[in-house]
Amino acid sequence: MNEPTIGVLLAGGLARRMGGGDKPLREIGGKPLLAHVIERLTPQCESLVLNANGAPERFAAFGLPVVADSIEGFAGPLAGILAGLDWAAAHAKAAQWAVSVATDTPFLPCDLVDRLQEARVASKALFASAASGGRTHPVIGLWPVDIRDELRRALLEEGLRKIDLFTARHELAIAEWPVRPYDPFFNANAPSDLAQAESIARTGVV
Repeated sequence: MNEPTIGVLLAGGLARRMGGGDKPLREIGGKPLLAHVIERLTPQCESLVLNANGAPERFAAFGLPVVADSIEGFAGPLAGILAGLDWAAAHAKAAQWAVSVATDTPFLPCDLVDRLQEARVASKALFASAASGGRTHPVIGLWPVDIRDELRRALLEEGLRKIDLFTARHELAIAEWPVRPYDPFFNANAPSDLAQAESIARTGVV
């Protein structure tokens, strides 16, 4: 699929299970989780934008535009997605689509955007989400940029916080990936997950 798509990298969380700090800056294979995500997603997208709260300078080495949540109070990934959609509307007017990804998922598939777009078109859906092993990953999803005003209202007026509650309001397509030899949506939430990610990376199959 040749649909111009913006990559929205979500790093706005509090990383409580990792002990706080910037989870995307934790390293596996000698480089930050965020660097792995950028490497995987760059060839698939027109451009990337990083959603992160606090001082943007701490991510300066990655050379990405950094946008904070416009919704106060750490409103979760929906607020980060909204920030990314707003950035896309202002700075990438040719792109009608954005793909959101978590920045603790270092093994993202290299066909992520194409597969999500194909699933959306085949189902005539408005959104598409990734799945693996029979489990859907709402944070890994395809969004129309022009949904942002509806999303803003849901966040501000309804206090909506769960991605799947929002996407359930429209048709949602699912693109499924296998979990062998590894789950491409493995996410490093806790220190023990970093050790497991190192083990996956050392296999050389990623």
